[in-house]
Amino acid sequence: QVQLVESGGGLVQAGGSLRLSCAASGRTFASYNMAWFRQAPGKEREFVAAIVWSSSTAYADSVKGRFTISRDNARNMVYLQMNSLKPEDTAVYYCAADEKARLLRLPSGYAYWGQGTQVTVSS
Repeated sequence: QVQLVESGGGLVQAGGSLRLSCAASGRTFASYNMAWFRQAPGKEREFVAAIVWSSSTAYADSVKGRFTISRDNARNMVYLQMNSLKPEDTAVYYCAADEKARLLRLPSGYAYWGQGTQVTVSS
């Protein structure tokens, strides 16, 4: 019964920044593992970042040092701050959640997904 809604995507030039937001429903948000994935046309869905209930984080090597995931449990929100954007970051970005899975870097580890938000980075 968890619903996730992403926002904040858009068109930016290379080197620019965007902040994505994910609003979650549910009373047990603080216990969820949360993640961002992305999918470009013709490619597999790719892990970007995760933040677990303890607020420990994990990042894909391709975004480490540029992206930051955070959460605000009081507001049922998860964020992805994206800096130094590159054209290869262009994709639909999805918010994902699961209350039990330990497979934090795999799409199969998450039961709930948002609809996605488009991020386009021009060269």
